[in-house]
Amino acid sequence: MDTQTWDALAASMRNAYTAGLGEGAVPRPVIMPLVRGELVGLIWLRPVETGRDALTGIAQLSNIAAAAGADEVVLAWESRDVAALCEQPADGPEPCLNMLHATKDSHTLHRFPYAEQALATSPGTGAEGPAGVEPRWLPAPEPQPGAELLPPVRAAVDYSFVPLDIDHPSPFGVTVVLMEEDGYSVRLTEAFAF
Repeated sequence: MDTQTWDALAASMRNAYTAGLGEGAVPRPVIMPLVRGELVGLIWLRPVETGRDALTGIAQLSNIAAAAGADEVVLAWESRDVAALCEQPADGPEPCLNMLHATKDSHTLHRFPYAEQALATSPGTGAEGPAGVEPRWLPAPEPQPGAELLPPVRAAVDYSFVPLDIDHPSPFGVTVVLMEEDGYSVRLTEAFAF
């Protein structure tokens, strides 16, 4: 992946986290598969129940990457959120946006820790919904090649590069439809839309 693509994906995720946190919600984990350097799209985790369902749901983010024949993927998740969903200890600083760039043979973890600052409430807001916060991005530690990964993230990476064996004329198309039916939010780029 070239630097320009990585920078655009990282900026996009930081913007998504800023917007989501401002509305009182952490964005769900997302996978961004790439084929020969071209972004396939963004696939956001479906609504999940805490525990086994969350573990399965995160691992299944890999399906569209595998169906597309991705040669690299980027996964993004929030440390505290995924640890709570998976009922596991956090795997790094909290709160923290994690972005993982992975190929079949290697991966590098990038962490973007932040401090939460409460947003001032405007008239008519407050008790009606969750309080929003604004992330104050802290200095990012050095990227970590080969970093230890939470089991569902490791599974999502591993399965992203295992070709799907689907007896269908359009394995990619049917995978997209099935994932959307399961509740995943799938946003394909124009080059991969069908």
